[in-house]
Amino acid sequence: MHLSDNLAAQPVADWIRRAPKAVLHDHLDGGLRPATIVELARACGYEGLPTEDPAALAVWFRDAADSGSLERYLETFAHTCAVMQTREALERIAAECAEDLAADGVVYAEVRYAPEQHLERGLTLDEVVDAVNAGLREGERRTGGRITVRALLTGMRHTDRSLEIAELTVAHRDRGVAGFDIAGGEIGNPPARHLPAFQHLKRSNCHFTIHAGEAVGAESIHEAVQICGAERIGHGVRITDDITVHEDGTADLGHLASYLRDNRIALEVCPTSNLQTGAAKDYASHPIDLLRRLGFRVTLNTDNRLVSGTTMSEEFQHMVDAFGYGPEVFEQFTVAAVEAAFLPLPERRRIIDELVRPGYAAL
Repeated sequence: MHLSDNLAAQPVADWIRRAPKAVLHDHLDGGLRPATIVELARACGYEGLPTEDPAALAVWFRDAADSGSLERYLETFAHTCAVMQTREALERIAAECAEDLAADGVVYAEVRYAPEQHLERGLTLDEVVDAVNAGLREGERRTGGRITVRALLTGMRHTDRSLEIAELTVAHRDRGVAGFDIAGGEIGNPPARHLPAFQHLKRSNCHFTIHAGEAVGAESIHEAVQICGAERIGHGVRITDDITVHEDGTADLGHLASYLRDNRIALEVCPTSNLQTGAAKDYASHPIDLLRRLGFRVTLNTDNRLVSGTTMSEEFQHMVDAFGYGPEVFEQFTVAAVEAAFLPLPERRRIIDELVRPGYAAL
């Protein structure tokens, strides 16, 4: 079976559409509407798109990412970033992001992006952040307050601006920015290379997560948590390298796996994306179910809605098809995500008590 067949959208049950959802790992530049990309490309004179037909473009993005390689997967972002270089474009894309997530039943989202990738037409880092924040607020307004969205500012592993982006995060944390992230190709770019950025964030009492355990094994998770001090792990599925599963279904956890589980360090798991990058073979064998059963704080996420051709509802449906999950399991995932959100405790409690719990009770 070709990977594209495995990733094909499945019919989504009505109760899944209605279920409250929370997403902690969603990239702004990986979730654009195809029609918006086409319109913005024409407006800014970008001629590099493989097609100007929105439906065909959506298929192209998903198929181009089906390489089984994180590095190839990341190449698709050249097209989206090319049309995200003006304040107007960033505001529009951020507002549409909030609208699309809310339409899918998401009540809380953290959307991440790398400000340094949006400077080609003269914007400053601060102007990029202000534009995205303005767009997210507009998107919240359009949805009638059905969703709360916060931004995570991402530093890139392969550049030397992570400390600068960490400082930017601290400067904007009371204006819609919830925390910091480090992303990009893992191989050859260990997180400890950016230790000054993480030290600055910790000194400033600022939240951060780190992509780890996707293309590189458990050693990258160890470095992210024990050397850099990550509060959450983006992906993290390779923690299974430190878990031994026996034929009778029992499992022995190594010291790192035990540390993550016992200290409730959240894993931002993105099943469909993991299939595309080769971190998992298929949904049925994806380690998310093992990690859930072993008591890890597991959250379910989209990663890149356009590039992976997915939504939170479709991720839920894949888990129903693979593991037979019902609403009670998705309530656990959603509560875990809100509990791990980079929000003040009263806001987390409000979202859980007023939106998540009642929403699942109604199902």
